[in-house]
Amino acid sequence: MIKGSGEESEGVQSSEEMEQKVTEGKKVEVAEVAKAPKSSIVKPPEKEKEEENMDESEMVFVMPGDIIGTTEEFSPGIGTFLQVADIHAASTGVVKIDRKARIISVVPSTKYPPAIAIGDIVIGGITGLRESVALVEIAAIKGEGEREFQKVGTAVVHVSNVKDSYCKRLDEEFAVGDIIKAKVLNTENMRLSTSEKELGVMKAQCFNCRTVMVMDNNKLKCPECGRVERRKLSSDYGTGIV
Repeated sequence: MIKGSGEESEGVQSSEEMEQKVTEGKKVEVAEVAKAPKSSIVKPPEKEKEEENMDESEMVFVMPGDIIGTTEEFSPGIGTFLQVADIHAASTGVVKIDRKARIISVVPSTKYPPAIAIGDIVIGGITGLRESVALVEIAAIKGEGEREFQKVGTAVVHVSNVKDSYCKRLDEEFAVGDIIKAKVLNTENMRLSTSEKELGVMKAQCFNCRTVMVMDNNKLKCPECGRVERRKLSSDYGTGIV
């Protein structure tokens, strides 16, 4: 009886040991899977294909002019512009990348600002005069109200585009500080024209006392000091009409 009891006891212990070994084996297997690098885990083909085709939104907030990539990595998309090999943000917003097409874009945080196009009428100020060009900083696009637009740097009015007749000297047609209305001739070098009747200087100040001048027989006269000056005047001079 004692021997039998011992045999039975040994049989029970043997079963418990086997169960423990099996359990430990399962733990080791789970631990090995957990430690395995993610790259070694094979994804189902459907899942892998779905991720490859997915548009990726990089939650990176950018400002106009920020570099967001290069042409070696991506092609420029909506809301971007290219400068040499760098891709810049053209508006404030969030970077978005299409990984399949390798296109990088900017989703604007506000309505996309308008871009200046050929034929647009723009309002700007004369910032400098050179021998053959007047330098203009564009401030607004006609028809867009006070909406912000994509900045384009300095625009120019060439001496040949000042008026429909011969222009001998630019300083007889414009002065630094004048507000002008002009038409966009091209957008590559932002060349403008004031040759049409309704285009030209809309507001000017006296060279001596900086008083706003008034129109007097196709010339400008200062109401304070009486100085008379010439300009290529817009037919809307002094009206405030754009």
